Amino acid sequence: MRIAVTGSIATDHLMTFPGRFADQLVGDRLHTVSLSFLADTLNIRRGGVGANISFGMGQLGVRPILVGAAGADFEEYRAWLERHGVDTASVRISEILHTARFVCTTDTDHNQIGTFYTGAMSEARLIELKTVADRVGGLDLVHIGADDPEAMMRHTEECRTRSIPFAADYSQQLARMEGEEIRGLTEGAAYLFTNEYEAGLVESKTGWSAQDILDRVGARVTTLGSKGVRIERAGGETLTVPCPEEEAKVDPTGVGDAFRAGFLSGLAWDLGLERAAQLGCMLATLVIETLGTQEYELKRSHFLERFTKTYGEDAAAEVRACLA
Repeated sequence: MRIAVTGSIATDHLMTFPGRFADQLVGDRLHTVSLSFLADTLNIRRGGVGANISFGMGQLGVRPILVGAAGADFEEYRAWLERHGVDTASVRISEILHTARFVCTTDTDHNQIGTFYTGAMSEARLIELKTVADRVGGLDLVHIGADDPEAMMRHTEECRTRSIPFAADYSQQLARMEGEEIRGLTEGAAYLFTNEYEAGLVESKTGWSAQDILDRVGARVTTLGSKGVRIERAGGETLTVPCPEEEAKVDPTGVGDAFRAGFLSGLAWDLGLERAAQLGCMLATLVIETLGTQEYELKRSHFLERFTKTYGEDAAAEVRACLA
């Protein structure tokens, strides 16, 4: 099964300030703020929704096709992704813009000041999925993740026009979207991914009821944090899958992307929705135990041991036959 993953490609520059932002703010001077914070650490992490999901799929042995836009500074990142099983040949390289970048400073109270530079991400709208499909011999599913909003709309419409099944996953872009845009991205999706809060926001912004949404998508996949995931289908039974027990809770960044990577891998292996959700929850657990969205290591024996402990030997046997 050939799965294309569209979405942002970015690097995160994360700094820590050994003080409190609040101590530097003067109440009656906030309209003329001019501050510089001396940070004592800097971590540069690979990120972006599309890249994170693709990395996870590559770790599981599924070779996803990453579709997005980056700058000329992408070459080292490209080599990293290729080495971890990702097809990056359909990434558009901008001639004038840098790869998208998130720069964030965190103080001792865990308050954050951040800036996101969209950069080359804005050129994702210029990518034609037909070109991607022709290169790889057709597409069985396109995951449309958070990206340049215009690119998300164009990819969705092209999937409808060319009868390519697609998964709708607006995540970080949901806050800026209006009801009409959300309805356009959702109608006819094979899968709709949200977390529990986003699920309510979708209903509020679109004016659709939960049933209205189920009537418009193949499966509604709602992540529930530590409680796992809920999968609903019109006329079908609701499926709830729990998460494995965490060994540590280090950093929640990228957990949602990891779940999607596992879920899409389960679909690629034709294991069914329950196994796909179990794979997603297991991979998400590895990420929450690690600092960074692409810093975890998937060791087959350890992965299967923990998977078996949570979901049983029968489930593990099906996954074992597919896992790289």
